[in-house]
Amino acid sequence: MTEIKATEVKALRDRTGAGMMDCKKALVECDGNLENAVDWLRKKGLAAAAKKSGRVAAEGLIGVCVEGKSGAIVEINAETDFVARNELFQKYVGDVVKIARKNNCDVETLKTLKYPETERNVSEELTNLIAVIGENMGIRRTAYLSVSEGVVASYVHNKVSPDLGKIGILVALESSGDKEKLLDLGKKIAMHVAAANPQSLSIEDLDPSLLERERNVVLDQAKSMGKPAEFIEKIVEGRIRKFYEEVVLLEQVFVIDGSAKVKDVVANASQEIGATTTIKGFVKFVLGEGIEKQSVDFAAEVAAQLS
Repeated sequence: MTEIKATEVKALRDRTGAGMMDCKKALVECDGNLENAVDWLRKKGLAAAAKKSGRVAAEGLIGVCVEGKSGAIVEINAETDFVARNELFQKYVGDVVKIARKNNCDVETLKTLKYPETERNVSEELTNLIAVIGENMGIRRTAYLSVSEGVVASYVHNKVSPDLGKIGILVALESSGDKEKLLDLGKKIAMHVAAANPQSLSIEDLDPSLLERERNVVLDQAKSMGKPAEFIEKIVEGRIRKFYEEVVLLEQVFVIDGSAKVKDVVANASQEIGATTTIKGFVKFVLGEGIEKQSVDFAAEVAAQLS
């Protein structure tokens, strides 16, 4: 086998913009011939995909997949909302979330798993799709929920097709009760999560830094009001209780009935379900959340390409 030098790999990367490992593989396949390796990468769609890799991808789809006692959710991004309506992209997201549910893995492992009906893995299939559709894309994140007994329910907001949309939620309910009634309750709680945006399941699960930040803000506000010291602590305690009701799922008022807390809704539903029911966990993905989107001057972009 021809020995491939690091300088040759770098030269091919500079020519094509493809990844280092892809460049090395291309050179190995082409016995070190640089020009043949360039063509090899182009045929595989890797060179074309690499040229698009620097562009911001904040659109795309959230996909969910639930089956019995487990469920998964993925976010796969593209550059424009137009791609979210592309059937090839929708199929890819649907396939990947099914793979995620079956394997319960992190994003990096997910990328290495075999993509169905091809000789490629999940990442390589995405590279191929980038070359076909012509936009940068990326698998951003995934999550998995399961129960030993009970159900995992889902809800998708702003659907573009079944189980694909802009917001996705999973809710895991642990219970030995009636499965259909559990699913109904789980979907309602998932809809609540979509609307109320809780930050944690319980008070104990709440990020300590969020609590400390809120406590400091309330404390400074109380002090600025000139209240006596003995009243300040009571004011802070009252505001923290209110904060829990705003950000903790079990403490929030259930948006569907507008009166009882979620924890009381679950407790009351347990009687109808026929067994003690608990929320084991929830996940909420909002498409593009936290990604800084670029403002593109398309006229300038076209002019640059013509110059």
